[in-house]
Amino acid sequence: MNGEAPRTELLPADALKGKRLGISVSDSPDLDRLGLTETHFRMTLGELARTVVIAGGDLYYGGHLQPEGITAFLIDELHRYGRRDRPLKVCLAWTVHRRMSAEQLAEQNEFLGLFGEIHFLAPNGIRLDGPVEGAPREDFPAEERAAALTGLREHMTGNTDARIVVGGKRAGFEGRMPGIVEEVLLSLERRQPVYLAGGFGGATLDIIRTLRPEFTEWLPPQAGAPEADARLTEVLRRINQVAVEKGWDGFANGLSDDENRLLVASYRPSEISALVGRGLGKRLPE
Repeated sequence: MNGEAPRTELLPADALKGKRLGISVSDSPDLDRLGLTETHFRMTLGELARTVVIAGGDLYYGGHLQPEGITAFLIDELHRYGRRDRPLKVCLAWTVHRRMSAEQLAEQNEFLGLFGEIHFLAPNGIRLDGPVEGAPREDFPAEERAAALTGLREHMTGNTDARIVVGGKRAGFEGRMPGIVEEVLLSLERRQPVYLAGGFGGATLDIIRTLRPEFTEWLPPQAGAPEADARLTEVLRRINQVAVEKGWDGFANGLSDDENRLLVASYRPSEISALVGRGLGKRLPE
């Protein structure tokens, strides 16, 4: 892309060794409005994975194992970087892995190979020793699905040191609230640094607008947009409340205010990854 910052190695090898980064990503409803595509989105994920993995860090991602999904994309990226100590931790909610047969899970384990491992979670988010034996379940009540997703997010937050956030749904989510927003809420409750890449809009930008409205003047709220889901409005209110109570909004992340302003507006993959790498390199060794 024209004007994009050059790709540079900002972190030396092993700068993030032993550090665990949660990555919160999902499709953004604002891509069309911003003139962006799914390709831009995935390029950014690839650059972020490269930055963390080359510097020795581990990535935690909670999702599914569908062939066209984010997990498969991240594994393809890891094949390019040479790390064969399973740097990607794929965390599967109870209601995700219990839908899968033993054969499907064995196939996915083989696909992950030396590049990743699966964390099978109980309904409350506690890690299991492995997949549950028995026939897969085909359906779960809505409340059970929501509780399992919260358990997944609590597991990820409890096992990571910082969180990288991109995109995010505002509607059509299965949990009690949008997943990315719940993950940021849990991170703030633990006073973890957060890297909010808001240039792709979505729930990430809503979080930034809640915490640092002056950082979002570049993209005013869309005129005529449908009324926000009440669950989203409530959790954003809760995020603001937690930030005030804890005295922590996640922006003490190794970046200056000017650098965070750039991070929350940029859509350039290498620029976003360079900023996140810079922040991680300064913040996590402490």
